[in-house]
Amino acid sequence: MNDTLPTIYLSVLLVLLAGVTFAVLRQVLKTRRIETTLSRLEKKLQKDRGTVIEYYELGSIYADKKLFGQAILLFQKALKGTDADEENLAPVYNALGFAYCAKEQYDLAIRQYKEALKQEPGYVTALNNLGHVYERKQLTAQALEAYDEALKYEPKNSTAKRRAESLRKRLVTPA
Repeated sequence: MNDTLPTIYLSVLLVLLAGVTFAVLRQVLKTRRIETTLSRLEKKLQKDRGTVIEYYELGSIYADKKLFGQAILLFQKALKGTDADEENLAPVYNALGFAYCAKEQYDLAIRQYKEALKQEPGYVTALNNLGHVYERKQLTAQALEAYDEALKYEPKNSTAKRRAESLRKRLVTPA
């Protein structure tokens, strides 16, 4: 009976330590994989002209690191990549719009999101992002329209549902 409490304590401690160790190792491996990809792509793209996917991947890494200026340059290069006419460029335009939005260049972001939607009319992520930018510019009606369009393509889209409901409440004037 006297050994039960220390045994439980040690067991719980070991389980917690194992969980923390697992989380730390997972994060280290993820970071290492990203850094390896970053290094490989930087070296390759310094020597040769790359493909859309290579520029897009490197630009996405920079965007994740909040280096939006460099990400914008890489996304623009992706649009001029060696195989640009063969690829679906909607994700590149969307990512470019995201980077412009992060730099608070909303008009450029809107242009990129609209270009993504020309490439792929049902691109729900671009519609959500377009709605977000319209909200940032205080263009409530256009934002609501973008979210409603996203809901046409994906009725269970939680972001579009939540934002559309919020905007409808703002548009309704109290009696």
